[in-house]
Amino acid sequence: MNVIKLLPDVLINQIAAGEVIERPASVLKEILENSIDAGATEITVQIMQGGLNLIRVADNGKGISGMDLPLALARHATSKISAQEDLHKIASLGFRGEALASIGAVSRLLLMSYQSGDKHAWHIQAEGGQVTRPEPTARDIGTTLEVRDLFFNLPARRKFLKTEATEFAHCEEVFRRIALSHAHIAFNLQHNNKTRHHLYAVDILQRITAVLGKEFSQSAVLVSEQANDISLQGMVALPTYSRSARDLQYFYVNGRYVRDKLISHALREAYRDVLHLDRHPAFVLYLQINPQNVDVNVHPAKAEVRFRDARAIHQFVFHSINKVLASPHRQADSQIPPAIVTQVTDNPKRLPITYSRQINLPLTSVAQSSTFYPTLYGDKPDLLKMDPGNPPIQPTQPIPPLGFALGQLLGVYILAQNEQGLIIVDMHAAHERVVYEKLKSALDQRSLSMQPLLIPVTFQADRLDVATVEDNYTVLNELGFEIAILSPTSLIIRAVSAVLKDADIVKLTRDVLAEIREFGGSQILTSRRNELLATMACHGSVRANRQLTIPEMNALLREMEATERSDQCNHGRPTWFALSLAELDKMFMRGN
Repeated sequence: MNVIKLLPDVLINQIAAGEVIERPASVLKEILENSIDAGATEITVQIMQGGLNLIRVADNGKGISGMDLPLALARHATSKISAQEDLHKIASLGFRGEALASIGAVSRLLLMSYQSGDKHAWHIQAEGGQVTRPEPTARDIGTTLEVRDLFFNLPARRKFLKTEATEFAHCEEVFRRIALSHAHIAFNLQHNNKTRHHLYAVDILQRITAVLGKEFSQSAVLVSEQANDISLQGMVALPTYSRSARDLQYFYVNGRYVRDKLISHALREAYRDVLHLDRHPAFVLYLQINPQNVDVNVHPAKAEVRFRDARAIHQFVFHSINKVLASPHRQADSQIPPAIVTQVTDNPKRLPITYSRQINLPLTSVAQSSTFYPTLYGDKPDLLKMDPGNPPIQPTQPIPPLGFALGQLLGVYILAQNEQGLIIVDMHAAHERVVYEKLKSALDQRSLSMQPLLIPVTFQADRLDVATVEDNYTVLNELGFEIAILSPTSLIIRAVSAVLKDADIVKLTRDVLAEIREFGGSQILTSRRNELLATMACHGSVRANRQLTIPEMNALLREMEATERSDQCNHGRPTWFALSLAELDKMFMRGN
């Protein structure tokens, strides 16, 4: 008696469908990718009852000939690849040749197509895997595919589907992902006979605005980086636009939306210094790479990839995004990078692009003050020797991006005037970022110098603190501390980093010792380094309610212009905002 048996084709197709077709959104993804591979420039999607009742996709692609229609519904039949070596240079979205067969095995499917050269269009049907013969029909060049009653023959699978609203939400998300990476194609989406999206063929930045909204575009900056045969283009949102969920994260490799742990880690690291841990960045990024250097044949759903040189890709993505976020500018270039311009139709209804109104902060030399942390800023220039009651705003002088200080509000905010209008700065948040970046740079260069205290500070310490000092003299010295043990219960601080000399020395020392004790000296100087430096910077920054002079305020503004990531504090909060004169006029109804 034979125990091992060949499975019937219908059952094989149903098993394969389980890997490829999870829900209506999976069906929509596969059909849309086929339309794109067919060269379509217009695609219309109609969905009924969240895709449970109907998914219809019509395109104007090259179509399928009548003789090829049966093969289109056969397993492992495809026009995308023909030999083993093709697997190593896949440029199309589809290539496995199993999607339509899988869909036809678990639904009632109708495929209509007309290819140039045929006398007329043809259609073919499949129901639960049973395929009919092709028959003539009427249709323009292109393909229409209808999928009805998904999982009608698998009731156990169908009952696991969610509500109509939930299933349509998944379908709409697939539609967004596809539309974002193919801006040269016009897309339409209808649900229950109501239009949900009507997207014209535009350039990629206009498509991003159309799909994700103006708020995202106005809060994002452009990315355009190239290295050898790798390029990264797109938009990343500033940390102030962070999200509570990963709902606005779109990453594409050669036009294919992917979820990749390597890429996710690189992006997380790039945002780590400017984003709070419980917040998530928003971005739309397009990575172009030689197809031979990436393997997309990892999973049937094709949502995962494997890079030949994973480390190089990680470093490229990290440094590209880190560079954009670190630059003190916060205004997108008005010119669209050529590398991400796609085919554009002559359509007068193109959506406009709007950019962040925040001003440009170029890296400049620092105008310094002799009264505001002299060790941080050095000597005061002539510019800041002017009468503090009359801020130096003269037509003959170039006005820096953050302008010149007008005064201080409630001991918390600096008010400044630039060429555009009013600048409001959170002085503690801004100074915290300045100090933090200085600490990082000094530690990287092993130049975190110690400044002896005029009067050493002695304080009572518990035995754990004393033991931590005894075991970590070298670590403390690298961090700019000179601490000695006076007794089993007391410590003396003889020197600290010059940047931190105005901090509450005892509280700062206790916090540093606590972190060293919790994580260990080696981690403090490696994986936990930035977290510790952020703690030290918070202690070393100017506190609220401290009254600053006009030169001190101007010194901080100049430091911000010269400091990377100065638009956000170490916790991801904004450090300044701008109000243009036009906005102020509108508030006061001037000109009405």
